[in-house]
Amino acid sequence: EDKSSKSINFPSTMKSAILLSTLSLASAFAPAVNKASSTSLDACLSREKILSEPDTTEFGKIWDPLGLAEQGSDETIAWYRHAEIKHGRVAMAAFVGWWATGAGLRFPGELSYGLNFADVPSKGLEAWDAIPGWGKAQMLIFAGLIELHD
Repeated sequence: EDKSSKSINFPSTMKSAILLSTLSLASAFAPAVNKASSTSLDACLSREKILSEPDTTEFGKIWDPLGLAEQGSDETIAWYRHAEIKHGRVAMAAFVGWWATGAGLRFPGELSYGLNFADVPSKGLEAWDAIPGWGKAQMLIFAGLIELHD
């Protein structure tokens, strides 16, 4: 009987376990399936349908101090709604990053040659000033690519 068939290949098993745990964590960010109602950002939705969806009223009326709901077509209103949701998510992610940095959490290693992540200050503008120019350019290009994705 071959003993190698009974032994556990630890590195392979560990890689599989990490892969499965990563996939299960990623499913936490997947949208939940809700069969009861459907919401779509299709341009075919009317202004009234978009503005009647949940979370658009405050104290019984639509909160729109700039009058943006009166501008443009149905497609414009759908684009505004999509942009509002996306930028709200970006703001939440930015808050988590700000909080984690303020709490002292840092990536290991170097941000750039001669600059460790641990050496970057935790205060906003001081941290921005400490990052080299090409690093700032990479962040802005990445943010632009995310914006163009939709």
